[in-house]
Amino acid sequence: MDEEIKVLAHRIVDKTCRKVRKAYSTEFHKFGTSMGIGADGTPTKYIDKLAEDVALDILKKSDVKVNLLSEEAGFVDYGGEYTFALDPVDGTRNACRGIPLYSVSLGVGKSTLGDVKYGIVKNIPTGDVFVAEKKHGAFLNKKRICVPDYPDKDLLSSLALGKNFDKLTLSLAQKDYVRSLGCASLEMCMITVGALDFYVVGREYIRVTDIAASTLIVREAGGIVTNAQGKQLDMPLSLDERVSVIAACNEELIKKIVSLT
Repeated sequence: MDEEIKVLAHRIVDKTCRKVRKAYSTEFHKFGTSMGIGADGTPTKYIDKLAEDVALDILKKSDVKVNLLSEEAGFVDYGGEYTFALDPVDGTRNACRGIPLYSVSLGVGKSTLGDVKYGIVKNIPTGDVFVAEKKHGAFLNKKRICVPDYPDKDLLSSLALGKNFDKLTLSLAQKDYVRSLGCASLEMCMITVGALDFYVVGREYIRVTDIAASTLIVREAGGIVTNAQGKQLDMPLSLDERVSVIAACNEELIKKIVSLT
């Protein structure tokens, strides 16, 4: 991938992070204010628009032509070969409540999740950055990362629960040790460093903007990402489709989870 596209991606992620962190200290009370309905059909919060406007402003002025796919603006055609699949704030509810676990997630691809070639997930409160480039590995804060060969003997997972639970997640919630953290991109990235052994969203409600970057990061770190039926996950770079997700450190664990469906 051209270096200038990667530089542009990092510029958007870094500036978005700075903008949100600055606003946290001065405008936190506005974060949860509704600003209308986004292209994905869900309410746009003040923090979402604040963050997305950074990307729109940079891309409009950029000499490097890259399209944008974002939950609020939808698809914006700038005449580029590549598209930035962006979730400007993944974990909006966490951010609005002051829970320090939310990210900027940006994947760079052409038409599908499977052809995403570069991904960045930045934890906004901590500044930690996960990066992956297809066939070049995954990194946390510029240090190479790999999933553990085997999960911990005391399995620790993160599951989509609450309104988004299904039979699979409900079954898994009664086993081992469970968290439900509310930020898909970071929850998936946690698998790459052994902080979590697996992540499951049993219902089909995840959009590509949520996972475009983290799917590549998990796979480049040696992990596996499938749907709830255990099939390798792929989907268009579009807001039209929703999917279930299982991300884990190895195939054996994936099969164990799928057997519960």
